[in-house]
Amino acid sequence: MATAEPRDIRNIAVVGHRGTGKTSLVEAMLFESGATTRIGSIQNGTTVSDWDEDEHERQMSLSGTICNLGWKNCKINILDTPGDTGFIADSLAALRVTETALIVVNGVEGIEVQTGRYWKRCEDVGRARIVFVNMLDRDRANFDTVVKNLQAQLASQCIPLTIPLGEEQDLSGIIDVLHERAFMLADMGEDVISGVPDTESDRVEEAREQLIEAVVETDEGLMERYLEGDQIGTEELLSALRKAVANGDLFPVICGAATSSLGTSVLLDVIAVAAPSPEDIGSPFEVAGSAAFIFKTVADPFSGRISVMRAYGDGVSSDSTLLNVRTSRKERVGHLLVMQGKEHAQVDQIHGGDIGAVAKLKESTTGDVLVSGNSIEVLPIEFPQPVMSFALKPREKGEEEKVVSALRRLSEEDPTLVIRRDEQTGEQLLAGMSQVHVEVAVRRLKSRFGLEVDLQQPRVPYLETIRKKSQARHRYKKQTGGRGQFGECTIVLEPRSGHDGYEFIDEIVGGVIPQSFRPAVNKGIQESMAKGSLAGAPVQGVTVRLIDGQHHNVDSSEMAFKIAGAMAFKEAYKNAEPVLLEPVMLLEVAVPDDTVGGVNGDLNSRRARLLGMDPAGGVTSIQAEVPLAEILTYSQALTSLTGGRGDYTMSFLRYEEAPSHVAQKIMAETAAGNEGEEA
Repeated sequence: MATAEPRDIRNIAVVGHRGTGKTSLVEAMLFESGATTRIGSIQNGTTVSDWDEDEHERQMSLSGTICNLGWKNCKINILDTPGDTGFIADSLAALRVTETALIVVNGVEGIEVQTGRYWKRCEDVGRARIVFVNMLDRDRANFDTVVKNLQAQLASQCIPLTIPLGEEQDLSGIIDVLHERAFMLADMGEDVISGVPDTESDRVEEAREQLIEAVVETDEGLMERYLEGDQIGTEELLSALRKAVANGDLFPVICGAATSSLGTSVLLDVIAVAAPSPEDIGSPFEVAGSAAFIFKTVADPFSGRISVMRAYGDGVSSDSTLLNVRTSRKERVGHLLVMQGKEHAQVDQIHGGDIGAVAKLKESTTGDVLVSGNSIEVLPIEFPQPVMSFALKPREKGEEEKVVSALRRLSEEDPTLVIRRDEQTGEQLLAGMSQVHVEVAVRRLKSRFGLEVDLQQPRVPYLETIRKKSQARHRYKKQTGGRGQFGECTIVLEPRSGHDGYEFIDEIVGGVIPQSFRPAVNKGIQESMAKGSLAGAPVQGVTVRLIDGQHHNVDSSEMAFKIAGAMAFKEAYKNAEPVLLEPVMLLEVAVPDDTVGGVNGDLNSRRARLLGMDPAGGVTSIQAEVPLAEILTYSQALTSLTGGRGDYTMSFLRYEEAPSHVAQKIMAETAAGNEGEEA
């Protein structure tokens, strides 16, 4: 199904915690609809979604994939997203351009860290939600327990539309409680429709009554009729359900086992009947004419850079010209594409509300908007800041620029991948959302561009400052037979509040130092401040007052006063009680409740100051201030402590004085490093 009108489109973002079976569910949906002839296997690397070599090797989704299928006169665009927090950029982008989130939950583990976070994100951006409880054929799977937790921790309006027949390895089918029909699991993995077993009639009747009550509560007219004893028809219930889902008043819950394609046909029915269309929701911005929002960039080895976009307004036609709102430049839209995993087919038009792609745009990148009419203002996608950085060292000399250029191309695909140079340490840093995130980028650097780099822990950007006021006078005098060099200055160092900034104050009275030489004193001081005497770190948080000096009418020069200023600063700095400053980060960790004790104990061992804890829905958010030096390798520790169920974000907070034992260690390491360089 290539293109469709807005009323017949359903845009679905498939999101959830890692390991909930999202890709397997997408495979089952594609197979059930006839879009594919077999259910692909993650283990065998035959899925439509996970087609990248790295995904086959790691057996996990590393980037978002766009698929589509036809079901009951609807075109359903499916955006399969990674569950690992390191690759969250595609999940956030997918939620931006869809009307509905299909939240996949593990029937064994239940609500996990990312489940709650995606739920909250959907609330913030106003997305309809459908829940699929997967893996009910596994040991310890329990649908009733998961539903109770969904209602208690996420929303009481999570209402089952289906219930399982049997449990764990005895799972034999599911029951559609609204239509009172069962889908039985056959030997070949296909669903066989049958009536409700007599042994389940009471259970189904109870579940159906609860569903009807939940639906009619969202519609005053239906509620009045229901209370008066009227029978509410199935079609009326479905119409009210559709409206309730679009408004966020109800969240249908479907159960099943994706690897057996159990529950898939009911899920597709619910999406077609109850999920809102682009026409129901409307555009997030005013559009006059054609418009497209680029939410993903793909580097295709054959077609070059492909821009994946959501169309608005009148849609987008091939061989048209649109204006890039950000650059104010025109882009020619060539062949339009409809994507099915790594495959794509050409189309002439992408209707408003539909999702497609275009190859070889010149300047447009992720987050850009293309329009045919007047320029419009669109809020950018809010991507999180990277939390883990590594220093890069190319294996071949002279390839630094090639590596940086290639990584910038990779960052076009993934905006949470950031390459930058640390001006203080001089290192080229690659930052990402996790260690796996950065490692995958390095792997792609080699496979796509033939460039190899080694990853190293980055150096911590320490600073130095002073505690007390001091004064120094230095005379620089040099006679070489001809014209000599002479400059003398007296300076006063004073600490600044907050250990921040630098200020030079000229307090010279009279002409002891001519005006033309005073800037040279300042320059010499600043050059000396670039490398403090404790650990070779930059000095900040200092006010310098130039109070006195002396010059020679013949021998004085800018160079002489620059050297005098530098030497005077070094002498005064030694007597001003210099101290080492370390960067402190604001850390927010989300972990399952049963791991809080271990995580807090680990944070205390890292010199963290706990600010507070916020338990909600089985997940506790821990806020703490932690020195950067203590959490360079935190990702691995958190994975170990939580079994991969926790994640974290961090941001720079401030610099503060390092404890004496830490400072002594850093100073000793610096001295040893300097001796090694000299040797």
